[in-house]
Amino acid sequence: MILLAVLVSALLAPQLAPHDPTEQDLEARLVPPFWTADGTSHHLLGTDALGRDLLSRIIYGSRISLFVGFMAVAVQGVIGVTVGLTTGYYGGRFDAVVMRLADIQLAVPLFVLAIAVMTVLGPGLRNVVLVLGVTGWVLYGRVVRSEVLSIREREYVEAARALGGSGPRILAKHVLPNVFSSFLVISTLEVARMIIAEASLSYLGLGVQPPTPTWGGMVADGRNWLMTSWWVSTLPGIAIFVTVLAVNVIGDFLRDWLDPTLRHG
Repeated sequence: MILLAVLVSALLAPQLAPHDPTEQDLEARLVPPFWTADGTSHHLLGTDALGRDLLSRIIYGSRISLFVGFMAVAVQGVIGVTVGLTTGYYGGRFDAVVMRLADIQLAVPLFVLAIAVMTVLGPGLRNVVLVLGVTGWVLYGRVVRSEVLSIREREYVEAARALGGSGPRILAKHVLPNVFSSFLVISTLEVARMIIAEASLSYLGLGVQPPTPTWGGMVADGRNWLMTSWWVSTLPGIAIFVTVLAVNVIGDFLRDWLDPTLRHG
């Protein structure tokens, strides 16, 4: 239900947001949420240092977080599954070279690598998606490869090969459906990680640039007023926490549901 609410907010942001998320009103700066003594129903979650409505900015910020999360995972999945299928099925020198490249990339933490690349490419929505997508394929590649190494020796794959099936056809028809459950679980959990990564990059000023509202950027905007105007950073931080928690719970459920040993254990 939480994730559904976030999805609806992202899709219907223009209809749900009570104010323009970039509209400034310096006479209404740092207005507290409505439930406090000085709050007002005109700004239900208060305003930031420029008088922008926090509720509207949180609603619009969900668009960026979900878009980056899903698109980065899509890029990761395409690259990682393709690499995992081909290296696991064909093996040989190609497999050895690609896996060594994966080991090298794993030696550098994802976030550090993302910061380095974003510093070179520059901030922006497209660059955030590309950087997080291209740098996160290794997990998919290694998991899919390990499963393909086992699947390629099974009888139905051997039979398809004996009947003259080509490698791409066998991979698409017999191997890919058997690794899809693992791909789905990893993708769900990676969406949560990408949301946090995007928020972290935006917090550092390397993600989507102002005035576009992002949850990480909103947390950064309010860090100078934490002691006096806590809501500016805390409320978008809660949005990140709740959304990531919801995605992780769904990922755990899918893992248990798709794994018979966990489902019946």
